[in-house]
Parts: sequence; structure tokens; C-alpha cells
Amino acid sequence: MGERSRPLRAAVIGSGFGGLAAAIRLAAAGVRVTVFEARDLPGGRAYVYKDGGHTFDAGPTVITAPHCIEDLFTLAGRRMADYVELLPVTPFYRLAWTADGDTFDYDGDADHMEAQIRDRRPADVAGYRRFVAYARKVFDTGYTELAHTPFLKFSDMVKVAPKLAWLRADRSVYKTVARYVKDEHVREALSFHSLLVGGNPFETSSIYTLIHHLEREWGVFFPRGGTGALVAALVRLLEDLGGELRLDAPVRGVRVDTGEGGAARHLVTTEAHADEPFDLVVSNADLHSTYSRLYAEVPAARRMVGKLERMDWSMSLYVLYFGTDVSYADQIAHHTVVFGPRYRGLLQDIFHGHDLPDDFSLYLHAPHVTDPSMAPPGRGSFYVLSPVPHLGNAPLDWDAIGAGYGDRILESLEALLPDLRQHVTVRRHFTPVDFRDQLASFHGSAFSCAPTLGQSAYMRPHNKDKRIPGLYLVGAGTHPGAGVPGVINGAHATFTCIADDFGLDQTRAPALLAAAAGVLP
Repeated sequence: MGERSRPLRAAVIGSGFGGLAAAIRLAAAGVRVTVFEARDLPGGRAYVYKDGGHTFDAGPTVITAPHCIEDLFTLAGRRMADYVELLPVTPFYRLAWTADGDTFDYDGDADHMEAQIRDRRPADVAGYRRFVAYARKVFDTGYTELAHTPFLKFSDMVKVAPKLAWLRADRSVYKTVARYVKDEHVREALSFHSLLVGGNPFETSSIYTLIHHLEREWGVFFPRGGTGALVAALVRLLEDLGGELRLDAPVRGVRVDTGEGGAARHLVTTEAHADEPFDLVVSNADLHSTYSRLYAEVPAARRMVGKLERMDWSMSLYVLYFGTDVSYADQIAHHTVVFGPRYRGLLQDIFHGHDLPDDFSLYLHAPHVTDPSMAPPGRGSFYVLSPVPHLGNAPLDWDAIGAGYGDRILESLEALLPDLRQHVTVRRHFTPVDFRDQLASFHGSAFSCAPTLGQSAYMRPHNKDKRIPGLYLVGAGTHPGAGVPGVINGAHATFTCIADDFGLDQTRAPALLAAAAGVLP
């Protein structure tokens, strides 16, 4: 495109990690950015609750690949360390099996990992080493080459198909792990990661074994002050670049007006403004909601709604936040994955069942173990999540069953946290109904479209809508998928599309733009 007489205006709908990352890249490239957030705090799923002196991060709590976050500060001519501190977490996870009391500390220390595997089945050590080598190869292709590359044409997929075939991306995570190790606990320890991005280990492509190498390579971190502190740092960076964040500003709808010359204007309506014009929109809202609600008047959006409703969607979650009058910090790890008596069968029920399973596996987050400021002195701040079926499969009455389900979870956790129920002082829960109603998530899904092979790369909703000019997408539902590194890399891919379409030159030292605005020291 030729020279413009005025700066581009971009609306970013939603202030999750993907939306903020896209907004920062756009602002650093000289675009006038306005971020619309429906809730009273930024962060999307990374919301923050405070109760009785406890701080509860509502959403993502596992921070990996910190360089992709640091890149956002670097391109703005800033240092991430001046905005937020990332604390290393060790072990990455403690895995606990309730059936036999076994535990496994999962970390980046190869010798420690091998020693624990050797204690279970000595022959599996060699297999584990081969798995590590395989995970690195997958990482080199699935992350380094593809994570921030938009897949807009089928030919983009054809180019990488030979590598994916060679890596046997058609196999599931669990099936791939099972080829290398035989001990069932070790198989579960090496395959559960896909659950962190909404995927069933028995159905998700083996490409997601790259998470193992990613964590070994860069570690696992937690922001001092909580995930909310990282969100606040990104908001501050955006505002330093001249970007605007509007809270309590739900978007009611967007109309597309194609004027002379074919250029599209997106007219954004909120309670405060009707038909506010923007040159482009980046939607960090739920995919289905983007098309069925925000762009409901656009015929092309209606066709996309039908396509989305035919896709497989990730499971939902029941999340219980609770504070205790004792710390338990010397008894638990920061991240604990609690495996119930079933693995394959439970996952089948979660992803395809039509009722709530009687048993559960859990992820327990205890941030005060790493950062004591998350709880009052001598106390503990926790959240525990249980994967459950989404509402499309199991339309349960969570208003009726939610509190009782939380009671059952607390009772089960007393194997790790003695007398827990006697020490809970504050609690709240978030159910699939809340994912649907508060986050506008289709079916109450917690991670958008499921990360199956048939819903990856080109087959996943694209970073750029091909039928609605000027509409771009970020977040868990678009390429490359869920997780903090996923959505931040996805924002990079989305920005690449915008830069190509509007002739943005990100390489012309965005730090100079910041200096011109007077935001550099």
C-alpha cells in the first residue's frame, strides 16, 4: 500500500495475552491502537481475584518460553526486567498418584529425571533419552519454524507436510510417548502436557511433545506478584507506546463499511460510542462469539459460525480458588498434578462423555510457595482445577452441583494437605457456565478449538479472515493454539499478516518511534 495521510487505527477486542501482544506490536509499528476489554480488569482469562488478603490468579499460571514475552519489550526499546520479574519455579511440577501414593518431581535436570525413571524401570532410561531427542526435533519444526508463521494457504501446509509426516504428527502424544517408555506412571508424566492447552493426550498430535523440550530449554517461571503483574506490565508497555486500554467497554457489534477504493472500515459499537471507525480489528474474543455476536450482521461471518460449530472443542474446567489459615508451603510444590485412579478412561469421559465423572484428576496451584506475597503471612493461596466436559457434551446444572463438586475436591486434596477443609477461610469457584457467560466461550470450552491434527496449522482458524477484509484473529482458537507462548507467538503471526496487508515496516527501529513519543529514558 502507498503512503497514508493519517496513522492506521486498530481496535483490539479483548485484553488477554494474545490481544495485548498484538496491540503492543501494532503500537510499536506506529499504529494507533485501542484495546476494548469487557471486564473491569485487563487480562481476559488471566483475571485476578482478591479476597481476605489473598491474591488469586484466575487463569494461566505456567509461564514458559519467557523470551517470547521479552521480545515484546525489546521491540519497543525497553527491558522486561524494568517492568516485571519472572521467578524460576522448581520443580516444574510435582506429579502425585492417589492410587498408590507415588510422586515424581518433573523438572529440567536431566540427571534427576533419569534417576527417578531408573527407580521405576531401569530400561526406560534409554527410551527416555530417545524421547528427549525426538521432542527436540519436534520443537525445531513445530515451534522454531512454525509457531509464529501464519498458515493462510493450503500450499503453506504442503511445504511442511513432509517434515510433519517424518515426525509422525499423525500419532497422538500418548502413543508417541508409549513407544519410548513402558512404565505407566512415566508415560503419564510425559504425556499430560497437552492437557495444559486443552488437548486429550490420546488424541492430540505428537507435535505437542515439543512442550517437554521447551520447558527443558527455558524453564518454568512465575511472575512476582502473580500472573496479573505480568498483565499489568504489558498494559504499561502498551500505554508507554501510546496505546489505549478501555475497561468496562464490551463491544456490542462491528459493522464493516467498504468505501471508495475498496478499503474496509470497521465500525465498532460500545455503550459509550456508536460506529467508532477503525481501519482494522484484531479480535481476541472467543472465536465463535467473534462471528456470531460481534460480526453478526456480516454474511461471511454467518458462514464461519456454521464451520466453527462443526469443529471439535476442548474440554471445560471447574476451578476452585481457596485461601487457608495455614501455609502448607513446606509440604507441597508450586505446581502439583494429581492423577486419579484412571487416566485413559477418565480422559475419554472428559472429552466425549455426557455426564460428570465420579473421579477426577487435578492441577493444584500454590503460588505462595514461590512468591509469599500472594497470601497473608503464614497463610496459603490456592487454586485447583478439574477438567470436565464442556456444555455441548454435558449440559449440566452447575449452579446446583458446583459447590458440592468443590467439597469433593477439597476432601480429596486432604491426602496432600492434611485437614484442609478445616483450614479453608475463603473460596469461590468458576464453572463451565461461567466460561460461557463471563468469557463468552462457546460450549463453555476453556481452550477454544481442540488441538487435534485435523485442527492444526492450515486446518485451524486462520490469523487473518479471508472473507472479511481487515479482520484478524488472535488467541487460543487460532494458529498456533492455546497456552501463553502459543497465543503470544500467534499474535506475532497475526501482526505479520497485518504488516503485509498495510505495508507496515516493523524493522524501522520501533525504538525510534518510542523515543519520538518521549517514552525512553
